[in-house]
Amino acid sequence: MTHPYSRIFLLSHMRAYSSLLGHIIGSHPRINGYYEMHQSYLSDADLAQQIADYSQHDSLKPDSHYQFDKLLHNDYRLNVSLPALQDAVIFIALRQPEPTIKSIIKLFQQKSSDDLYAQPTGATDYYLERLQTLTDFAQQHPQRYYYFDTEKVCTDTDRLLSQLQQWIGMAEPLSPEYGSFAKTGVAGAGDTSPLIHTGKILPDFQEALDDVALDATLLQQATQAYQSCRQQLIHNAKDSLAST
Repeated sequence: MTHPYSRIFLLSHMRAYSSLLGHIIGSHPRINGYYEMHQSYLSDADLAQQIADYSQHDSLKPDSHYQFDKLLHNDYRLNVSLPALQDAVIFIALRQPEPTIKSIIKLFQQKSSDDLYAQPTGATDYYLERLQTLTDFAQQHPQRYYYFDTEKVCTDTDRLLSQLQQWIGMAEPLSPEYGSFAKTGVAGAGDTSPLIHTGKILPDFQEALDDVALDATLLQQATQAYQSCRQQLIHNAKDSLAST
């Protein structure tokens, strides 16, 4: 089976600016894909399914070369040993624990206070388990991915986009302004806030979280896990863009 598209994957976690970055990447004329497709990539059939599912809602761009997806949950796995993924570009990115966990809690409390992720323990457990999976991936696949601190999407935009362009190997730059697509703002596909429709990075993307409480013990546990995971990710990365 032939695969005309090379793949770009972002491995991260919820509330890490992945919707914003996905739209920036997916607005590039050479790249299809901008939202989380909620599937694993373990076989050639999965790669074909990615194209088929994406094409149901969005048209493949003429002369495009890459297909993008982001994996934010441990339910979805990536088999980098697939021959068709030998040239895949893989990014791993982390956001610091306190704003991440508080943002998860705030998001899911707006949906239902009974949701597991609306509770500090549930949100923290998700974060810890996701970091462990990303650590395992880094240790199993050293030099196979690029790492960046995902805060740089908002705080060091131009430098990050230039670095991503270089890592992907494209001649055309990534723009900080982006388009809207069929699933922009749709629940289950990424960020549902009105901000994702603005088409550019705004200071408001750094949401106010002072009203969300997080137990000091949980935060300490998450902070230790973040520091350990981030160290491993940087150590095993092919290259990285991280704050000192």
